[in-house]
Amino acid sequence: MESKDYIVTKIEGEYAYLREIGNDTEELFIALYLLPIGVDIGTKLHYEWLTYTIIE
Repeated sequence: MESKDYIVTKIEGEYAYLREIGNDTEELFIALYLLPIGVDIGTKLHYEWLTYTIIE
């Protein structure tokens, strides 16, 4: 499975918008319960093996 790095660009209700770092053309819409506790706008995430972890 390919790993990717994302940044949280927007949170609306129970969902977050993620943009892949280095790719400004596409956003991912994902439920907050799939993300680690403490995620906020501007948080950088690493995705690998169906798991998101906070980086930096």
